[in-house]
Amino acid sequence: MRRRYAVIAFIAFSVLSPAPAMAARVLRVGSYHGVRGQFRTIQAAVNAAKPGDWVLVGPGDYKTSSGRAPAGKADTPAGILITTAHVHLRGMDRNRTVIDGTKSGPKCSSSESDQNLGPSDPGGKGPLGLNGVLVYKANDVWVQNLTACNFLHGAGSTGNELWWNGGDGSGQVGGWGFYGSNLNATTTYFKDEATAAQYGIFSSNWSGGTWDNTYASNFNDSDYYIGACQQVCNQTVNHAWAQYSALGYSGSNSGGQLVVENSQFDHNQDGFDTNSQNGDNPPPQDGACPNGGTSQITHTHSCWVFVHNYVHDNNNPNIPSAGSAAAGPVGTGMSLSGARNDTVMGNRFVNNGAWGVIIVPYPDSGDPCTGGTQSGAACLYNDYGDAVLNNTFTNNGSFGNPTNGDIGWVSGEPGPTPCFAGNTDTGGPLTSAPPNIEQKYPTCDGHTVPTDPQSAQFTAEVLCDSQISLAAGAQPPCGPNDRYPRRDHVGMPGLPPAKQLPTMKNACAGVPGNPWCPGKKQKKHRPR
Repeated sequence: MRRRYAVIAFIAFSVLSPAPAMAARVLRVGSYHGVRGQFRTIQAAVNAAKPGDWVLVGPGDYKTSSGRAPAGKADTPAGILITTAHVHLRGMDRNRTVIDGTKSGPKCSSSESDQNLGPSDPGGKGPLGLNGVLVYKANDVWVQNLTACNFLHGAGSTGNELWWNGGDGSGQVGGWGFYGSNLNATTTYFKDEATAAQYGIFSSNWSGGTWDNTYASNFNDSDYYIGACQQVCNQTVNHAWAQYSALGYSGSNSGGQLVVENSQFDHNQDGFDTNSQNGDNPPPQDGACPNGGTSQITHTHSCWVFVHNYVHDNNNPNIPSAGSAAAGPVGTGMSLSGARNDTVMGNRFVNNGAWGVIIVPYPDSGDPCTGGTQSGAACLYNDYGDAVLNNTFTNNGSFGNPTNGDIGWVSGEPGPTPCFAGNTDTGGPLTSAPPNIEQKYPTCDGHTVPTDPQSAQFTAEVLCDSQISLAAGAQPPCGPNDRYPRRDHVGMPGLPPAKQLPTMKNACAGVPGNPWCPGKKQKKHRPR
C-alpha cells in the first residue's frame, strides 16, 4: 500500500512546491552555530520575504510582544502573520526553535502572569487573544521544524497555534496548497475555558496540503482541525500524534479526498471526530469522491480515508473542553457524527472505555438548516454510507455500560446503508450495537435502510456519555447504573521527550547556500 502512496506524494509535491524563483533569498532569524542572522524577530523576516524566499529561524525562545491581523480581520491577530505566497518558514531545531505566546518568563511558561492575552477588543469585550503562526490566504506556504505554544483564546477568533486560514467564516475556499512537517503545537496554561487555547494545527477554507510528523496536545477543542473545505479538501495527515485534548482531531464539513494515515490518537476525551455541522459552512461532511471519482486507496467512491492509525486509551475527561467539542463522548476512539461516505479501514482501536468506533447523527441548531433536515429549531445531519472495514479492536468497552464495546451505529432517519466487514476483536467475538452488525450490514450497496430498532439503547448511552438531552430542559437519559468518568480537574502534561519528536535530519535540505547552510543548494526535501 505504501507504494501507491508514493505516487500521491509525488503529485502532492509537484502541486505544493513553490514556483521556481530566479534568486530565492534566505532570511535568517537569531543565531545558529554561533553565526548571527540578519533579523532579530521572525515577523520582520516574514515581512521582508518575497515569494520563493526561505525564512530560517535559529534555536531560541521567540516571544510575541504584539499581534498583527489580516486586513479586514481585526479580531484575528497573530504572533506571526504570513500573507505572502510561496514562503518557507523553517526552524533549525524542532524542539528548540519555539514561537512562544507568553510575554515573559521561561519558555512556554505556565504562570498566569507570563501569559499574553493579546490586544484589547475595540468593542470592550476584553482581550482578543492571539493566534500563533497564521497563514492567511497565502498559497503554498511551508512551516516546518519548530514548536508553537501558549497562544490563547479571547474575544476574537484566536487560540490557534498554527493556522492555514483561507477565509474563516466566508463559506468559500480561499487558500490552496501547504506543507507542514516536524511541528509541535501545545499549551501549558489553563485557567478557564474563556482563555484556553483552542486548536493546535489547523486548516480552514483550504484545498490541498500535507502535514507530516507533527504533534499536538492540551486544547479545549482539538489537536488537529480540517474544516470548511467542502468536497475539495485534498489534504493528507500523516504521522500525527494527538493527545490530552477534548478531541484529538475535529473535521467539520471537510470531505472529498482527505486521508489520515499512520497516526496516533490517545489520552483525549474523544480520539477522533469528523462531523457535519451548521457552521464552518457549507455542510454536510461528505467523503464521496468529487465528480463520481474512485479512490486509489479504497477502490470505491469514498475518498475520505482513515487508514493504518492507532487509536487508544481515549478515556480522559480531565482536559480543557468547550463548546460542541465538550460533548465528545469520553472513552470513544472515533466518532463519525453526521458523517457521510467515509471509510475507516485497517486501524487498531485499543482500550477505549466506551466504544472503539461510533457512527451517529449530529443534531445541531439552525434556521436555515443547510444540508440537513430541519425539524422545528433543530437541524439534523444524518450519517450514511460510511464503511468500517478490516479494523482490529482490543479491550474496548471496559466502562461496562450497556452497548459499550467495539462498534456502535444509529441512524436518525432512513438513508443509504453503512457497511461493516472484516473487523476483528482480539479477545473474542466482535461486540456491536446493534448486535451482529457485520451480518446485518455487510456491504455499502447504497440502498436505503431504516433506523435499526435495536439502536435505541445505544442512542441513550451516547447521549448520557455526552451529557446531552434532545429535549429542552431535560436531563441526559442516563440509567441508574451508568458510569462514565467526569472531569474533576484539568491536567496539562508537557511535551514528550525530544527523542520522541524528531527534528529534521537536515534542516538545510532544499535551502539555497547561505552562512547557516554553506555550499551548493542542498538536496531537495520532498513531502512523503
